[in-house]
This record gives sequence, structure tokens and C-alpha cells, in this order.
Amino acid sequence: MFTPTALLADRWHPTAVTVRRAALSALVMSVVIVLTGGAVRLTASGLGCTTWPRCTGESITPTPEMGIHGVIEFTNRMLTYVLCAAIAWATLAARCATPWRRSLTRLGWAQFWLVMSNAVIGGITVLTGLNPYVVALHMVAAMGLVWVAVLMWERTAEGDGAPELLVPRPLKQLSYVLVSVVGLLVAAGTLVTGAGHHPGSSSDVWRIPVDYDRLAQAHADLAFLSIGLTLAAVFVLAAVKAPLAARARVRDLLVVLLLQGVLGFVQYFTDAPEIMVGLHMLGAALTWAAALRIPLALRTRPATDPAPVPAQLVPAS
Repeated sequence: MFTPTALLADRWHPTAVTVRRAALSALVMSVVIVLTGGAVRLTASGLGCTTWPRCTGESITPTPEMGIHGVIEFTNRMLTYVLCAAIAWATLAARCATPWRRSLTRLGWAQFWLVMSNAVIGGITVLTGLNPYVVALHMVAAMGLVWVAVLMWERTAEGDGAPELLVPRPLKQLSYVLVSVVGLLVAAGTLVTGAGHHPGSSSDVWRIPVDYDRLAQAHADLAFLSIGLTLAAVFVLAAVKAPLAARARVRDLLVVLLLQGVLGFVQYFTDAPEIMVGLHMLGAALTWAAALRIPLALRTRPATDPAPVPAQLVPAS
């Protein structure tokens, strides 16, 4: 069956380097959209556009009366199209490369549908007046996009063969525990924000009815647990002489976690200034991406052999 993508694949054959760069661009944009979403919240522009999918009941774009808050919120919405363009490039590059790896194009489409679903969640946040639980779900979905973008980027450097462990199986399980704890750390951070100092709008916004200090302490406890598990992974991977890439990625995660810890303590004791919270949100995305890359370095996936050509199609010698 002829489709536009099949027609393009007949004429464009990107190299493996091009596919990897395209996947990286999608990953970078998935992190950027987290940062710009944070900027909307920290500038109290969450209700800069008063409805969704339009900006106002009568206008798709913000009106002069809405001021800078409308511009900031609308700009963040428009960046979704830039993100979609990066994902489309990555998906098309994977489709047109030779050989065609369906696993990569599926990951590209998964990113697209995650963006679409999160756009709907973003609209619900506006329609519910920035309900903090919906806002937290919006952030979690954004981290889900980062997850798939990291996976696609990493898979561009691998084959599609069956995974082969490079370390003893208990270390693989340790890496999964580490990723799970870091995921809980990020999720707890969204709840801290939901009870904290930046509701996302200058108007009255309902906050999570839990003591802010208790949530912050739970978040800090998960941070200490994450650092402890990462330190354990550093020593264990060195002891078993794990691949250098895996050991380097664990060290990277440790550095990012320590920097995040410093940022977290500074923002807590300085009453959460906007710039510190913004940096902390960026750090959360980078921490999540760093954790996700560790299990992927503990195994290898060889390239699969191309399917044999049927005998009737082999020209006679």
C-alpha cells in the first residue's frame, strides 16, 4: 500500500547519524517544553488564556487586554507545534532510513500521542482553574514524554536483536529500583509544588490541602534515598567491572542529584524564588533522563540480520 511516508521513503534515505540527531532533537524539545511550562506557572500566567482550546471565548490568540500573561501562556501553547515538528522529523527519519526499523517509528508515534494527550490535560488544567492535581498530572505526563524520547534516542544506537545482559541480573533489578525511586522523587516534587508558593495565577487558586513542610520533607527523604541508591550503584558497578558507559551514567546521575539537592535546599530556605524553582524543574527533567539511561547501558541489543530473499526472487547465475 502506497502512503505519503512510503513515497518519501523511496526518495529520502537518511543516515543513522541523521536519525540519531533527529531523535535527540525530539528529546531536547521534550525537556524544553517542561521548562517553558514551568515558566508559565512561575510567572503566574497559567490562566493567561482564560479557556481552551481557544485563548478566549472569542479569540484564538491573546488580546492586548490580557497583557504579558496571555502572551506567555499562548507562546507555551505554540511551542507544542515546535515539539511536534521535532517528533515528526524523528519519526520520518526513522521511517525513511534503510533498513526500516518499525520499533523506532512506533516510539516516534508514541511521542506524538503523548503530546496530544498532554495537550488535552493542559486544557483541562485551564478549564479547572489550575486544579493542583491536574497540574501535577500534566507534569507527570510531560515526564512520560521524556521517558519515550530517551528510549527512542538510545535505541537509535542499538539494533533490534534480543537484549543481552552485560551485568548480573540483580544489578539490572537494582537499576529498575533506582529508576522507580527517582520517578517517585519527581512525582513528589509535583505535589510539593501543588501545595507550595507558586499556584500559577495571581487569582485565587485551590491548593493541595496538605502541610507544605511535610510534603517537602517527604520529597527530601526520597532525594536522600535516591542518592544512597546511586552511591550503592557506583560502588557495585565498579566492583563487578560493569561497562564503562554504565558506570559513567551512574556518576552522571549522582552529580545531577547532588546539584538538585543543593537547589532544593536553597529554594526551601529562600522562600522558593522563581528562578530557583525554574532551575529545579529543569533539573528534575535532566535527573529523570539520567536515571532512565542507566538500565539501557546494562544490556546490548545486536543488529538483526536482514530477512532472507525468497529463492524465486534470486536471479539465476
